[in-house]
Amino acid sequence: MKVLLYFEDEKKISKSGIGRALKHQIAALTSQGIEYTLSTKDQFDIAHINTYFPKSKLLLKKCRRKGIPVIVHGHSTIEDFKNSFRLWKLMALWFNPNLLSFYRQADMIITPTLYSKKCIDNYHLNTPTYVCSNGINPSDYLYDEEKVQKFKEYFHLKAGQKVVMGVGFPFNRKGIKDFFEVARKFPEITFIWFGYLQRILTSIDVLKAIKHRPKNVIMPGYISNDIIKGAYHYAACLFFPSYEETEGIVTLEALASSCPLLIRDIGVYSDWLSDNVNCYKAKNNDEFIQKLNYLLTHDNSRIIANGLKVVETRKLENVGVRLKKLYLKALNK
Repeated sequence: MKVLLYFEDEKKISKSGIGRALKHQIAALTSQGIEYTLSTKDQFDIAHINTYFPKSKLLLKKCRRKGIPVIVHGHSTIEDFKNSFRLWKLMALWFNPNLLSFYRQADMIITPTLYSKKCIDNYHLNTPTYVCSNGINPSDYLYDEEKVQKFKEYFHLKAGQKVVMGVGFPFNRKGIKDFFEVARKFPEITFIWFGYLQRILTSIDVLKAIKHRPKNVIMPGYISNDIIKGAYHYAACLFFPSYEETEGIVTLEALASSCPLLIRDIGVYSDWLSDNVNCYKAKNNDEFIQKLNYLLTHDNSRIIANGLKVVETRKLENVGVRLKKLYLKALNK
């Protein structure tokens, strides 16, 4: 079988989790010897569509007319669109019905976690929905002293200077204002938030919070490759106070980098990440401050080791095996 992996406006989404999902899907399929194409002009047996823009919708309809099975990847939910972009409530008047229509027309939906499957099932679409992690390639995140040095030099860090990192679009949903408030309680620690969003899309209150953020918070924008990988290895932890995720690829990146993980206690993590076992969880800023204090002053080797076990279950080879089964199910149907 030959699979079309479709990502509309690939360059525009390259800095998002969906953008990284393309590389992961290619690697997963390659690991299982599954032939794929990125071009709609090629011949293919299954369309695996990852975006929900107009061209994606046209492709779905075209495939349905030709009798080609269509799998839509459930990267997004109504829940995780809330509190994101500026004017998200107005945008949701288009986004929500468009997303539901798209999901409803698919032959199958693949979504990364049991939690996101429950969200989609609650829409009552009558489209079969299956869970398959976005996955991670552990070898990409092995410790590399050269990358650590690049990170330290880029930010002019002094010897022994402690860093807490955050990654994501500067959304309210990502908890960026909570990141700032917790940082205020640790003036001796350098907090770095990696991520960029065009000013016109950023909500007014977030822009105000960024302008008045504490002096110990650095916002370098979007940085990829060696520097951010060095950050994962150097940082005391990834502090990711997001309120809503479908999986959270950055959590897997942190675990694979042996970087302790401090996250909000939300539904998406309930069945695969456990507080004080493979990560630290908190419900509010007071708890974040308490957990971060503990993390900074105690040995985290057990937490890190258990986190690496989670990564093993989500290796891209395992994702490839799962995708192959789902593709065959779609073909047989």
